[in-house]
Amino acid sequence: MTIVWAASDQLPEDVGKSGPFGLLLLVLGLIAVGFLVRSMTRHLKRVPVSFDPVEEEPGVDVPDTPEELLQERREPGADVLDTLRRAPRAIEPPREDGRGSGSAG
Repeated sequence: MTIVWAASDQLPEDVGKSGPFGLLLLVLGLIAVGFLVRSMTRHLKRVPVSFDPVEEEPGVDVPDTPEELLQERREPGADVLDTLRRAPRAIEPPREDGRGSGSAG
């Protein structure tokens, strides 16, 4: 019985040793990680510092002198409204008799 018991305690020769295939997998994995790091570094360089919208002009217009406080400010598009008010046919309401533009009679 002791002879059988001694034979079962022995391990195969290749247990616990890595072969050349394991080394190849490790080297390929490290190369792949290197390419991934390089690619991620390129992409991170393209990311903007802040994703906040860039404002062209500030929302609050602060006057430089006290006289500017008293001046009347014109709203955007006020010139167009003044032009339309001077040409009443441009803003004429639709006609009731059916002779409006674009209607076939």
